[in-house]
Amino acid sequence: QVQLVESGGGLVQPGGSLRLSCAASGFTFSMSYMTWYRQAPGKERERVAGISSASSYKTYADSVKGRFTISRDNAKNTVYLQMNSLKPEDTAVYYCNAAVGSTVNYWGKGTLVTVSS
Repeated sequence: QVQLVESGGGLVQPGGSLRLSCAASGFTFSMSYMTWYRQAPGKERERVAGISSASSYKTYADSVKGRFTISRDNAKNTVYLQMNSLKPEDTAVYYCNAAVGSTVNYWGKGTLVTVSS
């Protein structure tokens, strides 16, 4: 059974940091391309950051470049999103996505990040 379980969300003040984790099981994590997405209230889901299977390629949305860092540990079947200098506009539900090959996609249920004073 495939599972992607996000954790690490919560309430943080502007300028603060959070580290999200996504634990994967039920598929070959080390061969998957992993992506973090987010969806703010009333907005469409947007891609935040992606990382290739061997961590050789990373990509970021312009809105988070220089503040967020994506990483993965294939031995632990986990992908991370380190979020620094958080802004109120980063408030959203953050989702983990796994792409295995060209046609298979798995999604987690999300973790809520709220940036507010």
